[in-house]
Amino acid sequence: MASHDTIIIGAGIVGAACAHRLARDGKKVLILDPGPIGAGATAAGMGHVVVMDDSDAQFALTRYSRDLWDQLAPQLPAEADRITAGTIWVAADADEMAACEAKARWYIQRGVHVQVLDAAGLYHHEPNLRPGLAGGLLVGGDSVVYPPVVAHWLVEQAAALGAVFRGGVKVRRIEPRAVILDGGERIAADVIINAAGAWSTGLTPGLPIRRRKGHLVITDRYPGFCRHQLIELGYLKNAHASDADSVSFNIQPRGTGQMLIGSSRQFDPVDEQGHIRPLSASVDEVMVAKMIRRAAEYMPGISNLSAIRVWTGFRAATPDSLPIIGKHAQTEGLWLATGHEGLGITTSLATAEILGDLIAGKQPAIAPEPYAPGRAYSH
Repeated sequence: MASHDTIIIGAGIVGAACAHRLARDGKKVLILDPGPIGAGATAAGMGHVVVMDDSDAQFALTRYSRDLWDQLAPQLPAEADRITAGTIWVAADADEMAACEAKARWYIQRGVHVQVLDAAGLYHHEPNLRPGLAGGLLVGGDSVVYPPVVAHWLVEQAAALGAVFRGGVKVRRIEPRAVILDGGERIAADVIINAAGAWSTGLTPGLPIRRRKGHLVITDRYPGFCRHQLIELGYLKNAHASDADSVSFNIQPRGTGQMLIGSSRQFDPVDEQGHIRPLSASVDEVMVAKMIRRAAEYMPGISNLSAIRVWTGFRAATPDSLPIIGKHAQTEGLWLATGHEGLGITTSLATAEILGDLIAGKQPAIAPEPYAPGRAYSH
């Protein structure tokens, strides 16, 4: 039987990126997942690679990772469908336009190239937006990828260096330097990485993670209907609304000419006794209708597009909207790479680099403390 010194639980894009990095470091990697590669939150992600400014720590992680995506881009297969049109944060009124200008100043001070768009500039870039919007902010360096293909490619690259993927395998529990599978098989390794996303708390109890459900809609082919990733400026406010269900305008063009429409957020509800009642993975037609109505408020023509598929996914949310990256204090040999919520695609490469450096005893390129397990959580 082959021996492994590193086990990664989860073959989503975060686990795949970790496998890619550690295999390059010469580790003998085993990747375990109950499903196929990239079938969880990765398949339910929009694939947006974006620099975010919700906090200094979020900016550092997303900026670092976006740079890593740019470095990786020449190696990606054509099927990764990488688009580099950029992101436009859309301002609906004068107050949001002022927020756009403040956002621009913040980015520019940190070396990120952006362009403030007045109303004429906004409609020049996106003529299908409704009349009367104030303008927007174009972040030209942002991009889009097709996440399941990238996850497969990262695992394939790791496999070429000796990594092994076992799908259809469920980890029952994590022990010090070992995992126990359903059926009782025990596999030992010096390093265990919990990259199971929304399901990571079942393997590492006590993690400050809640599941957040999201819906996505993809249309038939309408080339040119939308040219950039478009997000309403109120997206972050809605995304971080406490426990309330929320929707925001978010649309993305794909290389196929299709439009990918988001976004919705629903927490697993908690009853009066404090018990979590898990949401079903099924499509919530009421939530989808709200999401489409919100999108049509910004692009009325969306109502005339034909949707060909609607699906859902669960993301792992932390109280401070930052992932958990680093060594677990209680379980020997256990490391964590989870809690990425809606930024798992963007931050997957940076997560892998930070974790790989920490495991190797090196200082990561950015300070790892804001993402460390056991940090003080606040938002």
